[in-house]
Amino acid sequence: MSFQKLDELGHRLEALGHALAILGADEATQMAVGGGEARAEAMATLAGMHHRMATAPEIADWIEAAQDEALNEDQAAALREFRRQHLNLTCLPPEFVERQMRTRMRCEHLWRDLRARNDWAGFQPALGGVVDLVREEAQLRAEALKLDPYDALMEQFDPGNRVADVGPVLEELKTFLVDFVPRAIDVQEKRLAKRPLKALSGTYPVDRQRELGLALMAAVGFDVTHGSLSVSHHPFCGGVPTDVRITTRYRTTEFLSALMGVLHETGHALYEQGLPREWAHWPLGKARGMAIHESQSLFVEKQIGRNPAFWTWALPMVERHLGEDWSLDDILPHVHRVERGLIRVDADEVTYPLHVILRFELEQDLVAGRLEVADLPEAWDARMQAYLGLSTIDNPADGPMQDVHWPSGAFGYFPSYTLGAMIAAQQWTAIEREHPDVSADFAEGRFDRVNDWRRERIWSQGSRWSTPELIERATGEPLNADHFRRHLEARYGG
Repeated sequence: MSFQKLDELGHRLEALGHALAILGADEATQMAVGGGEARAEAMATLAGMHHRMATAPEIADWIEAAQDEALNEDQAAALREFRRQHLNLTCLPPEFVERQMRTRMRCEHLWRDLRARNDWAGFQPALGGVVDLVREEAQLRAEALKLDPYDALMEQFDPGNRVADVGPVLEELKTFLVDFVPRAIDVQEKRLAKRPLKALSGTYPVDRQRELGLALMAAVGFDVTHGSLSVSHHPFCGGVPTDVRITTRYRTTEFLSALMGVLHETGHALYEQGLPREWAHWPLGKARGMAIHESQSLFVEKQIGRNPAFWTWALPMVERHLGEDWSLDDILPHVHRVERGLIRVDADEVTYPLHVILRFELEQDLVAGRLEVADLPEAWDARMQAYLGLSTIDNPADGPMQDVHWPSGAFGYFPSYTLGAMIAAQQWTAIEREHPDVSADFAEGRFDRVNDWRRERIWSQGSRWSTPELIERATGEPLNADHFRRHLEARYGG
């Protein structure tokens, strides 16, 4: 049977994908500095093997023949995703995939060293090589998928996303936020005038922060027998569903940035751990795009981790691990702090979307050739000044060098972050509609109802539905940005 051949292929591809995922996580966390060149070559070879196996000529025949077989509902859905995956994979020749993997890994390895030295001049040629290949990839995909080049890149992260749909939503949000950020800061300053911010003690050993993070991860549902927590230059969630690798980065002068990073990546991990195991070797068993993925991580970080009820429960744990004896009134001004800053991953939920929109706009210009890598620092600075009133012109490490996404070639990903925030807020509205007292669960350290809701409606569905279908089936309505705006106004608008 042709579907059986696809099923067997899925197992082989899953094994190679597993190896690549673990090698990639190890490269970012454990690999010796001198191992980069050999690791890039090894992963490029594996990536080429995976690509050749996944694009073998006979697969198209199997997909066509399987359509005439007696398939159950799950198999029929799997066949649909096999077809979509095959089309997207056959866009790129195997030799291109290997060349791109080498270029990306070398650039990412260089980025770790040169960002620390704020060396844009040294980094620019490597990033230029990545962008050249991204443009080539975009064109190859666009021709095969009959899409505009940037849309073809977004399709790899969020099937169905198009600039024509996403662009106006983000533009409207940008207009709202440029006005709302000063308002939120003004409200905050008036509160602080009545009750000044209690300063952090500034002495938080990494080992104690790590233990606190592990305790909170387990409490919100992370399966510690199928995952781990490490340190990396840039926080991420990698690995595979049976071995999820979470990373964060620590500062000994404060603990909230690392803790919120852990909660964010735990949200990704919960999604991965909740995917249907019986479909793991099918495209159907994978997460449904990065906007949904980010909605799960942001839900844990924002809807749970910044909820006052969560901190009613978490403060005693902070005291136990870090020695801070704080009240809710002491911690919430830090948790809900709104501040214009340069670093996306440290940004609050009010200013964060502006960081994403800036990147979304710049990478469209880069892919289209309207902007060259050499001109990125000036273009970045202009938008940063317009949206947040800050300058990075003499500080590229905190400008176009700050994220790992572009060195690793992940163009088309950034819109998913803010779309995810919108979806997370919409999920929260739907959960509260069914369970009006759900925040009370958090005050007691119980997260089963929110996890059960998301497991049933999101995690267990894998890629059975398109992103718009999944949102509507889960929440009862299409994507509606009003939920996110109302969330921000309720929490930060006074």
